[in-house]
Amino acid sequence: MGILGRYVLREVATAWLAVTGVLLIILLANEVVGVMERAAANQYLSVVVPVGLLLGVVLAFGRLYADSEMAAALACGVGPRTLYTPVALLAVVVAGALAWLTLVLAPEATAQALSLRNAALRAGQLAPIASGKFRTFGAGTKAVLYAQSVARDGSLGEVFLERSDGPQVEVALADRATHSVTADGLTHILTLYDGERLEGVPGSPEFRIVRFAEHVVTVQVPVVTDVVHDLEARSTSSLRHSQDRAERAELHWRISMPIMCLVLALLAVPLSRLKPRQGRYSRVWVAVLIFFIYYNLATTARTWIARGTLPEVVGLWWTHVVVALLALAVIMGPRIAHRVRYRMRGL
Repeated sequence: MGILGRYVLREVATAWLAVTGVLLIILLANEVVGVMERAAANQYLSVVVPVGLLLGVVLAFGRLYADSEMAAALACGVGPRTLYTPVALLAVVVAGALAWLTLVLAPEATAQALSLRNAALRAGQLAPIASGKFRTFGAGTKAVLYAQSVARDGSLGEVFLERSDGPQVEVALADRATHSVTADGLTHILTLYDGERLEGVPGSPEFRIVRFAEHVVTVQVPVVTDVVHDLEARSTSSLRHSQDRAERAELHWRISMPIMCLVLALLAVPLSRLKPRQGRYSRVWVAVLIFFIYYNLATTARTWIARGTLPEVVGLWWTHVVVALLALAVIMGPRIAHRVRYRMRGL
């Protein structure tokens, strides 16, 4: 690349990094609650990088046009190749990095995050009961346990236990209790001593009070395994050999993100062309609109593949073809219109 090519590359890269950074900051600020989980799966980057590249190119070339630098370059005989080469180089690098992110890093990070969550859930199920704190556990029939005190041997004092199964609610109060867990960790056994149990439906005048010397309560907890079933955590190699529609749709989606970078970079250069006296931000809203349409077309195609509405052989390729044809129309349109007008004048 010559001096102008390196200059264009620097302008585009700087604008792209700035826009991508701002978008990431906005998204992170608005999604504080789920930022850790989503960042582990790189949900933000797979969407922000393509639109950041598109807006970066549009803003960079918009400044060149607005400051008449592009007019001076074109007047000196600079051709399209000089303009497209630095943008294409940056787009290939970004698309390669995004391919590694979506095809390799993101699934591995998601699988590790889910495995850590499963391990935390298992540890929580087997954790000892703390005094003065409510403990909730169970699958189907949920239970809430509270103990005023916990002795060194694990026995509980001044115990409150509430269980609900549909509209039926059972509340038990006991002077003391013991807590144990079966070997498989799936059943908690609570043995209450010297207390009373109230049974009934909240709001109904009919209820029953039973006094007991010993009352055994078993609570089933959900099964937590190391197996990760989340689709986004599946490795790309397993998706390639799968025949499941949803998994094949996920594979097409991962592949489409890097391709989207290349297509949007191709479209951004002619899209950023400004007329005299137009501001450098005049084409930003058009770029955002195009990305919105592009992204929603890809999302719709992904859903169609998962449901079997769209043949997998078509995949998401047609969305890239539509936008690529739009880019070619934007590039070749002015030349074709100029030739048509020239021939019309000749007639």
